[in-house]
Amino acid sequence: MTDNRKAQRRRTISLLCIFVLFFCINAKLSKTEQKRVESAVDVLSELMSTPDKGLPTEIFDKCQCIAVIPSVKKAAFVFGGQYGKGLVSCRRSEGGWTAPLFFSLSGGSFGLQIGGQSIDLVLVIMNKRGVDHLLQDKFTLGADASVAAGPVGRTAKAETDAQLNAEILAYSRTQGVFAGISLSGNVLKPDKEANRGLYAGRDVAPKSVLVEGKEQTPPETEKFINVLLKYSPVKS
Repeated sequence: MTDNRKAQRRRTISLLCIFVLFFCINAKLSKTEQKRVESAVDVLSELMSTPDKGLPTEIFDKCQCIAVIPSVKKAAFVFGGQYGKGLVSCRRSEGGWTAPLFFSLSGGSFGLQIGGQSIDLVLVIMNKRGVDHLLQDKFTLGADASVAAGPVGRTAKAETDAQLNAEILAYSRTQGVFAGISLSGNVLKPDKEANRGLYAGRDVAPKSVLVEGKEQTPPETEKFINVLLKYSPVKS
């Protein structure tokens, strides 16, 4: 290779590196993801502002992490499916909540069904086993991690053995009404593309964010963390 070709190749590589660096520095949330954060804040606020019909305080104060997935799309025509994205935050050992990560939920079913709807989901991760699943590339609710419909109301007296032993409790909202829901068979995994936008183009590991708490809360998600702090600043 001649010196001129070597020099040209170096310039090409340099320009490519500059372009990648520029993209990473300027990576930011899309309008869709910003709207998703706002919707997650609304869902969580409404869930906690209706203690007689929402998430029991005892459950919230005992949990390890919270996932809020607004506007999950459910559609069916013989084959059914659902898909949505939302935010997850876990408790810090010293109190408070970690910076959040985006996760996606997907699943399907088969049977005599037709129609479609949009629902809001809240997943309450109750113990370390549930947290460990969040650190994986993906996991299946009901198979890899036990999931049960969460009790609704001011107290948790209606808990069943399944709810007490479940790693994750699930809540849904349809037309303003919250209720427990079974999500067995759905897959939950980190949304890597959305997380790059949230963390300035960097690939962040779920463990470093949700367990080790190494990341600062991005300004775009401060309202979400503030709602968590308002209703449950420390673990009981």
